[in-house]
Amino acid sequence: MYKQIIECVPNFSEGRDMGIIRQITASVESVDGIKLLGVDPGKDTNRTVVTFVGEPNQIVEAAFLAVKKAAELIDMSKHHGEHPRMGATDVCPLVPVSGISMEETAVYARRLAQRIGDELQIPVFCYENAAFEEKRRNLANIREGEYEGLKKKLEDPSWKPDFGPAVFNARTGATAVGARDFLVAFNVNLNTTSTRRANAIAFDVREKGRNIKNDKGEIISVPGTLKCVKAIGWYIEEYGVAQISMNLTNISVTPVHIAFDEVCRAAEKRGIRVTGSELVGLIPLKAMLDAGRYFLLKQQRSAGVSDEELINIAVKSLGLNDITPFKADEKIIEYVMGPGENKKLVSMNLRSFMNETASESPAPGGGSVSAYMGALGTALGTMVANISSHKRGWDDRWKEFSDYAEKGREIQNSLLGLVDEDTAAFNAILDAFRLPKNTDDEKKIRKAAVEGATKYATLVPFRVMETAFEAFPLLKEMVSNGNPGSVTDAAVGAIAVNSCIRGAFLNVKINAAGLEDREFVNDLLKKGAVIERNSGDLEQEILNITESRIRKDK
Repeated sequence: MYKQIIECVPNFSEGRDMGIIRQITASVESVDGIKLLGVDPGKDTNRTVVTFVGEPNQIVEAAFLAVKKAAELIDMSKHHGEHPRMGATDVCPLVPVSGISMEETAVYARRLAQRIGDELQIPVFCYENAAFEEKRRNLANIREGEYEGLKKKLEDPSWKPDFGPAVFNARTGATAVGARDFLVAFNVNLNTTSTRRANAIAFDVREKGRNIKNDKGEIISVPGTLKCVKAIGWYIEEYGVAQISMNLTNISVTPVHIAFDEVCRAAEKRGIRVTGSELVGLIPLKAMLDAGRYFLLKQQRSAGVSDEELINIAVKSLGLNDITPFKADEKIIEYVMGPGENKKLVSMNLRSFMNETASESPAPGGGSVSAYMGALGTALGTMVANISSHKRGWDDRWKEFSDYAEKGREIQNSLLGLVDEDTAAFNAILDAFRLPKNTDDEKKIRKAAVEGATKYATLVPFRVMETAFEAFPLLKEMVSNGNPGSVTDAAVGAIAVNSCIRGAFLNVKINAAGLEDREFVNDLLKKGAVIERNSGDLEQEILNITESRIRKDK
């Protein structure tokens, strides 16, 4: 279970004065939790592209501060450069990376746009997925006429800004704020030095395709095989090979692994082999996990393996080590950001987690340990599914077991996230109790904070119960129809999951005891009791099946 992460890629109309650029990036880095990933200034374009990532509210704050600083330091009336532009902060797109949808990202983009317009009095247009009307989805339409034509554009009622005044500000110009898909720069290496042949392959696959003459001598466009892909062939003297250089503008439409396989097919038709690939910049974790699953399923092997193994398969299959070593902690956005404070426990090794649990600190406690027991119990079911998927003689059932293993992995990841969330919830209660209580208003605020934090701390172990309960179909199937030699492993998993649910329910009860909202408490306890009862019944059913299979195998 990964936290919500957004990437922000603002373009500032200054690429020559590094002092100005450093002040802008310093404002970005002043926000806690923000990770600055890249600063790319261009002298000819007089433009700098800045890339940073963080959680949604942090991103909005950092982006706003950067736009504000750019408005203070950049005078558009004196700006000249090769790149189209209309403002000191020309564009500011937000890109969903992990744990957040495009629709949610668009809401944050509009929130940022409104704040820029209201507080900085800069005209702001929303584009792409944040656009309020169709003609403003395309950035080129918004930027048409550029800075020099902005005054006239703002006088046109049909181009009233989405936020901010419809008044020309000679110093700041206007800004476009949007929500767009993640762009991946991906190069595929060929066993040729010919730019012409590389270009031919690029034209085969890119969405734009190529222009050809038909029988009548007319020029017609023949599209390529891949949507949302821009590509060109070139020769890289440093590497001594030709490459297909691609921009994947929407990896939900054309993922990295699909682009790679399509280039392989196009190259083979022309007698050329793909030797590997190169990732330029960063990539979301999900894209690498999807690639790993894709290549495992092509091999008819279970994809219900760890994230680390999926990444390893993706790197090998894509040949990402062909030119330079692929380092996941430097290339995958979530890993570059690090685990963060909200993943302190699950980042520990087994001994450290045990020692932390045994220490005088009250957290982690029974709630976190219950969640981890559930994750381990589910992992045993996942293990049996993986073993069964690869069992000799069961080749026709590999996909069936792979699907069970993948579901197990989802449950494991969710429970692992709840290990730290349970401890965070307990700490939130402590923080609420530490609030001042000297005046009547302070007492009222403190009381409400304690009630809210306690509700949260009650809901977390209840979520542990609900999540762990989802593992029983997997465990029951594995003891019933999985590899006979591993039946007891799945049974132990059922014991662990039931223990997880019983332990989590104890935490629900003790936290609920301090709540004043008795309707909320009674409803939660009633639901929890049903889950606990059904969990016990399923554990016993699974153990009975296990005993039966053990006797049968004898």
